Amino acid sequence: MALTSAQRKALKARAHHLKPVIRVGQKGISENLLAETEQALTSHELIKVHIARDDKDERRSIAGELARHCQAEVVSHIGKIAILYRAGETPA
Repeated sequence: MALTSAQRKALKARAHHLKPVIRVGQKGISENLLAETEQALTSHELIKVHIARDDKDERRSIAGELARHCQAEVVSHIGKIAILYRAGETPA
């Protein structure tokens, strides 16, 4: 489900006003955090995640791991904020 640059740009614009709904603390990723992320993506499709780590590569790795587990896409990384997107299920 790779996003095009135009889709990424549109999603970043949609996410601009959002506040982080998921916060990854110093303990990292837990089962509860994964469940909350799943629930947030199901409800909202587009979420911001705050990752409280100082190492840039570690933040990118955590965002990627969250996205992989939730079958989502990482739209953007800016500082300690990552934007995740997973298309909602459309009713038939």
